Amino acid sequence: MGATKSSASPELFPGGVRTEPRKTGILPSQEIHELIRNRKIIAIPEIEDSQIQPASIDLRLGNVAYRVQASFLPSRASSTSSKIQDLKLAEIDLTRPALLERGAVFVIPVQESLALPYDIGGAANPKSTTGRLDIFTRLVTEGGINSDPEDLQFEQVPKGYKGPLYVEVVSRTFPIILSAGAKLTQLRFVRGKPPAAHDNELERLEQTDRLVYYENGDAPAKAVLSGGLRMSIDLRGSGPSSVVAYKAKRHCPAVDLSKAGAHDAALYWDAITSTKRLVLDPGDFYILASKERISIPANWAAEMTQFDPASGEFSAHYAGFFDPGFGYGTSGEIKGTKAVLEVRAHEVPILLEDAQVVGRLLYHKMAAIPDKLYGQAIGSSYQQQGLALSKQFRVANAAR
Repeated sequence: MGATKSSASPELFPGGVRTEPRKTGILPSQEIHELIRNRKIIAIPEIEDSQIQPASIDLRLGNVAYRVQASFLPSRASSTSSKIQDLKLAEIDLTRPALLERGAVFVIPVQESLALPYDIGGAANPKSTTGRLDIFTRLVTEGGINSDPEDLQFEQVPKGYKGPLYVEVVSRTFPIILSAGAKLTQLRFVRGKPPAAHDNELERLEQTDRLVYYENGDAPAKAVLSGGLRMSIDLRGSGPSSVVAYKAKRHCPAVDLSKAGAHDAALYWDAITSTKRLVLDPGDFYILASKERISIPANWAAEMTQFDPASGEFSAHYAGFFDPGFGYGTSGEIKGTKAVLEVRAHEVPILLEDAQVVGRLLYHKMAAIPDKLYGQAIGSSYQQQGLALSKQFRVANAAR
């Protein structure tokens, strides 16, 4: 199936009359439902209501995974489907649970496809559980001769895109067991091209809706803003024996993604207790928590970015999207929630110190307030988390 960008201006609501212009920004859950009803998002089997999050849709894996020689971007020279055939090493049947070994590259068609209006595009990111398992995923569009070269990027869906979607999957720490229908990545839709909020806009927002809370009075009284909300690492925790980090063990059994609480965390993770500093070993994977408890008001969403991507020494939080209502609730009754950070050093050992800044949180305006918020009966697992592993693990006698 080829993919094209629409040159026409199809209506989102065929046969209907718009009474007011649609606002730019990230589309809320009710507009995602409208895209589904109007066949702008298409899927077999039909999309389940549980897939719709406040500002995104969970994409489901299809029935086959293709193990390929290498990762690749879509291009004008050849479509993603043709590249799969050129690079294919094996086909894995996902209609029943299948083992994907660590370190191998798989490309998996998803059950959803798109026929977007001319003014709506999309951006994807791994789900929180995916990131906490160190499963590296990237959304890929079809590509092909009709594609604009600027649109051929991982995790990006160009405006007006029509075609199938694929997810590249690399499990970097654990072997994993999954099957068709598993949800590893989420896609949000954006109308127009609104920029992230500037610091002065966040300062005004902070006056009406507090953006950050801290555990103790030694920390700043309000958000520290510099190109977004600064995020730092908590290595002190709540006491000398509290767990402040987890380091993944090597050579572990497979993790079955369909089984919540079925895996003993002690077989997969070493717990690290309160400390002033932590040396990250190259190639190892760590779970840490932010010093800040962040709050995302109902008409905003947020995305975590690297504090200094030019350094290239370590990466933090690649499952970095926060839905409206995260750490906020419906009207600010939740006083912030810690961000759990997936951290990996690259080439050399890296020293992290308590309260070291590792990222920025960029706030993005919603096109409208979602009709359901994070934590409101949508199966949200991490609304009032502390330091938390993915939901597949059970932890005994550890701070959560």
